[in-house]
Amino acid sequence: MDHIAKLKYGTEMVDIPIKGAASIEYIDPEEMYELPDLKEALINGLEKETIGCGPLKSIIAAEDKVTIVVSDITRSWMRQGDVLTILGHYLNEEMDVPFENIIILIATGTHRNSTEAEKKIIAGDFMYERCEVIDHNCDIECTYIGETSRGTHVRVNPLIVGRKTIVVAGTVHHMMAGFGGGRKSILPGVSSRDTIRENHERALDPNIAHSDARVGCCLLDENPIHEDMDEAAALADVAFSVNIVVAASGKHSGLFCGKLHEAWAASCDYQRKCYEKPIDHQADVVIVSTGGAPKDMNLYQGCKGMLNGMRAMKEGGEMIWLCKCPEGCGAPDYTAWLEPLKEGRLDPALRADFTIGGFIFYLTVENLAKGRCLTLTTIEPETAVPMGMEPYTDIDELMKHIDFTGKSVYVVPYGGSVVPMA
Repeated sequence: MDHIAKLKYGTEMVDIPIKGAASIEYIDPEEMYELPDLKEALINGLEKETIGCGPLKSIIAAEDKVTIVVSDITRSWMRQGDVLTILGHYLNEEMDVPFENIIILIATGTHRNSTEAEKKIIAGDFMYERCEVIDHNCDIECTYIGETSRGTHVRVNPLIVGRKTIVVAGTVHHMMAGFGGGRKSILPGVSSRDTIRENHERALDPNIAHSDARVGCCLLDENPIHEDMDEAAALADVAFSVNIVVAASGKHSGLFCGKLHEAWAASCDYQRKCYEKPIDHQADVVIVSTGGAPKDMNLYQGCKGMLNGMRAMKEGGEMIWLCKCPEGCGAPDYTAWLEPLKEGRLDPALRADFTIGGFIFYLTVENLAKGRCLTLTTIEPETAVPMGMEPYTDIDELMKHIDFTGKSVYVVPYGGSVVPMA
């Protein structure tokens, strides 16, 4: 069986010729509904279709100080600036909240700061020009708001304490928390570095040198990271939330508005129907694209495509993974774990000094060990090879090193979003 798969790589499209395969199957998201009118959908969500609470007008008064927590530039695929523009008009014109009372707080967690150009994209031109737009800094003096049942000391940005907080975030599957969005905008989004570390270090199995099996994509029940985040967000007493689900086309598919946990949970259910795809076997070869820009802007974010693709690959199988990474590895401490890896002490080193970037590195290496991974990327071989990749910058050269003859093949065009469920 012969076929040419066309997949996204950064801002480009790449042709992958498949020759002589026994079978070729695509793992695509379900065709998703696309909102015909974003403004109408959002206003309905603010007024008539709220989940778990009353309309926004019953929760925020004209004299209230308001903090809108939004995701950073790595989540720009959700086009939250469009949502914030409508929300800003609504708060000001329908609810009489003055713009000087509104602060937009970017939930950077431990990620880098935003540039001014990125702040404008995140907030949208309308709100950027009228409101203060601030990056969270996990190393400032944060405000203590309580302790979770697992002992995480929750310290958060002072701008969400004593003010009415609205969370605007996108819901996607997440490699640690089960799903992103919702409570994750609080922890790690606007929490202190120590709070983030206390939560995230629960990702490692307490007994063996491995990630905790309860932690991972799609997993919520008994997931210690998710449950801890959920408790932390409850302590923050968020006033309202807007949870965005985006179709593979990049257009908005659903807005779930209301009380933070309840509205976010509804968005997760919707996300599952679209992006969790049952498979009846694992294939010899999986060809996966993280989904192109901005999902493959760096390895820290782009590895989601590989992690999801590995779920569809046989143990000892082969993968072709497209992940351009124009920003390199991304998180500042990501490549710092190369030396412990080369020295065979990655697990004890991470347990001794846990970081989020370190765990994502750990999880990437753990999954790459499942089989062979030929990677189209700009990541330097000095980094990629010790991690378990065979890196190439030219697709023609990469294709010389794989043989599809008689093998079962899956093609996953949107690996950063689609989750194969064996």
